[in-house]
Amino acid sequence: MNTDRFTLTTDEYLAETDVFFYLHDAVTQLLEHRDEYVRFGVVRYFAEYFASVKDRTHVLFREFGYVKATPRNRAAFIRIFWRCFRQIGKSGDLLTVLEYSSLLQLLCPDFPAELVQNAARIVLMEDAMDCPISFSDFIYSFQIQFYYEEFLESVLVIYDDLLEGKNPNTVIVPTSTLAEPSSGTANEETDTQDGVDSFQDGVDLSQDGVDLSQDGVDLSQDGVDFLQESVNTSQEGVDSSIFLARIGGLCERFKHKHPSVSAVGEILEVRMRVSYYSFLMALAKHEGVNHHIGALPNRSDLLIDPEMDQELERLVAQVTISPTSNSSGSAAGHKDAPKKASPRKPLRQRHRMDLESDGSTEETDSSEN
Repeated sequence: MNTDRFTLTTDEYLAETDVFFYLHDAVTQLLEHRDEYVRFGVVRYFAEYFASVKDRTHVLFREFGYVKATPRNRAAFIRIFWRCFRQIGKSGDLLTVLEYSSLLQLLCPDFPAELVQNAARIVLMEDAMDCPISFSDFIYSFQIQFYYEEFLESVLVIYDDLLEGKNPNTVIVPTSTLAEPSSGTANEETDTQDGVDSFQDGVDLSQDGVDLSQDGVDLSQDGVDFLQESVNTSQEGVDSSIFLARIGGLCERFKHKHPSVSAVGEILEVRMRVSYYSFLMALAKHEGVNHHIGALPNRSDLLIDPEMDQELERLVAQVTISPTSNSSGSAAGHKDAPKKASPRKPLRQRHRMDLESDGSTEETDSSEN
């Protein structure tokens, strides 16, 4: 929630906190499940609904449209994902993009796989999308991609424009052809002089032919170096100062749904050039951005959750102790209770009884006859 919320008007506060959205959803859920909720009271239903919103458990098993509807919902979903699958990080397991997508869909059945792939690209830099990723790397990248999804889409458009040279501060002058001579005589004189120059250049080129042939090996090696330089240049990205200026203007349009301008400045001011995914990785690692979202702890505390650990220990204790207590209780009861004849008889005894029964039946039949 914004720190200067007390300076907002009533309408501004309601709009910023999405109160009307939650009221509308609460009424919609009540009408759809009327028979279930009316039995224990409408007042109690609304109390429990908004208590779940306050505790950030309201997005569990909801549809993706609801999960992404508000910043609070997105942060709540990120936090639930962390608390549910934190043990993966503690065990040190590395999972693929498909496996992370499956985990997210356990919490939100229609969660799109494309968003998970975009989060993985921040870590892998599009090198190999099938490589496994650690839990800590994935979850912070997923947080940035999911929480600021619309903002990052606009940042990518700015980045692509700058990469293609579409800088609004640069005046692009179109190329033009040379001016045509005003008279045919001038053209003829120019052509004649060009012919002499071409003949002289031809002599020079023939003399340089030997040198060019000797430098062929060096030129081929330089070609490889040039290609490597081109790759490195493309990876360096765009000018950081221009990129920062464009993002600053973008933040004004997105209001509070963007990383803080100061955090973006801290990332870009220390670099001469930056690529799109290196910028996103820096955002994912920035503690200030993580604190602003408020869903995950610092990286040093990511695998620590005392409250959840206590809950897990309690559940494990119940699972391990309950069968033992039941069996001991039943054993004690078995000693005190009188012994009862078992309704089931041994197989040999049952077979003997069947034979006797068959014999008696034949005897009865013969006597009747």
